[in-house]
Amino acid sequence: MSGLLRLRLVEPLLLGGYFLLLAIGARLESREGWMGTLGVIAVLAFLAWTLSFKRMLAITDTPTSRIASAAQGYVELTGRGFNHPSAPVLSKLTGLPCLWYRYKVERRTSNNKWEHVASGVSTESFLLDDGTARCLVDPEFAEVVPRNKDTWIKDGYRYTEWLILPQEKIYAIGQFSTVGGANSSLDFNRDVSELLAHWKQDKAALVRRFDLNRDGVIGEEEWMLARQQARREVRKRHRQILSESGTHVLHKPADGRPFLISNLDPARLARRYRVWTGVHLAAFVGAAGAASWLILG
Repeated sequence: MSGLLRLRLVEPLLLGGYFLLLAIGARLESREGWMGTLGVIAVLAFLAWTLSFKRMLAITDTPTSRIASAAQGYVELTGRGFNHPSAPVLSKLTGLPCLWYRYKVERRTSNNKWEHVASGVSTESFLLDDGTARCLVDPEFAEVVPRNKDTWIKDGYRYTEWLILPQEKIYAIGQFSTVGGANSSLDFNRDVSELLAHWKQDKAALVRRFDLNRDGVIGEEEWMLARQQARREVRKRHRQILSESGTHVLHKPADGRPFLISNLDPARLARRYRVWTGVHLAAFVGAAGAASWLILG
């Protein structure tokens, strides 16, 4: 279900599902039928209300962070979006440069209905720049809410494409991590052992470097010198790694909290979830109340 909830159409589809279930209940024309359909509506509405409420709270209760000073963890970011220089993204149907796309292709059938032919969504990362630093945004597993949607019909096929374009203002909330730099996880002893093992693979070079008495073998004292040199080189390399600036990445939180990306204004996005929270709550209260009345009556 979480995959479906990433799509913007899920909320309207759920609303349509409530009315479909009511229609089924009416056709059944029985008390038990109404109790069953109302019970299903109540369960669906409660789950949908919970998810919409979590998203609304995430947007309204999470302060906006600056990338350069953001804490490691769950954060909200805003800024301009840019393609990664090494991985530009082109939309599937129109070939437009974009940050993210989703597409759907449908074919008109003989009874004038549309059947699914193909669909997909991009998973390439893009950059978010808020003026203080840049953050790599990994959209995989994100709930993306795009503002731009185009639909056109050609030769009996209907094409639909959703896009987020470069340089648009992007809102994103998710897990913020800095990879490398001062946040690097380094193991000094392991790296020393690996470096010595690497040196042992080229015995001739090892002898040339550490065979001080030129007897053709590495004695115990010479091996100690080699270990000391390995420690110095690993220590120097670790200092270099820790002094380098890390790469900021925004990705899906492991604890199940919402991971949202949108080019809508955050206030509008929060209002959207607030409205759906109210709709699902009303559906839950109405369905649960009616089902209870039937059971008690």
